[in-house]
Amino acid sequence: MRHPLGRAALLILVGAVLAVLGAGSAQAAGYRYWSFWEGDGGKGWTYATQGPAVVRPDDGAVQGFRFSVSEDSQDSAQPRRAPDFGAVCAGTPAKDGLKRIALVIDPGTAADAPDGEKPPGPRTACARVAPEASTAEALAAVAKPLRYDSSAMLCAISGYPRSGCGEQTGDGGSKEATAPAGTSSADDAASDGSSSPSSSSSDDDDGGGGGPSVGVLAGVGAVLALGVAAVLQARRRR
Repeated sequence: MRHPLGRAALLILVGAVLAVLGAGSAQAAGYRYWSFWEGDGGKGWTYATQGPAVVRPDDGAVQGFRFSVSEDSQDSAQPRRAPDFGAVCAGTPAKDGLKRIALVIDPGTAADAPDGEKPPGPRTACARVAPEASTAEALAAVAKPLRYDSSAMLCAISGYPRSGCGEQTGDGGSKEATAPAGTSSADDAASDGSSSPSSSSSDDDDGGGGGPSVGVLAGVGAVLALGVAAVLQARRRR
């Protein structure tokens, strides 16, 4: 018959393994934010590697923004409308000394919306701006009010969402996030009449990864050590 202490030690070991697996899944959480995209010559969307206040698109470019929940740029949702400059700017004639930038603004789905808010429908706009204007300035020309946080991360377009900015969602709880690449973040952009325009991108928040924290691993390691010691002790007493 198996010794009761050995059986208890086995249960401890199983519990420790489950704790490790649970810690990993609990830490896997996404971030709710506006991602920034660039039209790829009518072929589709490319996730921007710089913030909209750094990018200075040429006349005829298409720029996109999508509000969604994603863990990082690899699984970020694209705007649901194709980057078609001709369709977006058909009603905005060219004008000497200005350039036209087509903008696709997709507030996302109800599943991505913060609690108590309903996303407006996707829209397009054709911004006619100065030749040196950035994407952020083009956006401000057609989609105010814009809202930025203290680190110049783009938080809201046309007032959506009403609150929040890059917060973590899911089992990881809710906290402010560092702007993922392709959002807005910097402090050297030109003023465009908004709260604080963005200018460059930054790396994903270190705290938003999918693995368990060092503290969790240390605690689980201690439990495992106790379990192993209990098993050895049980065997000596047989």
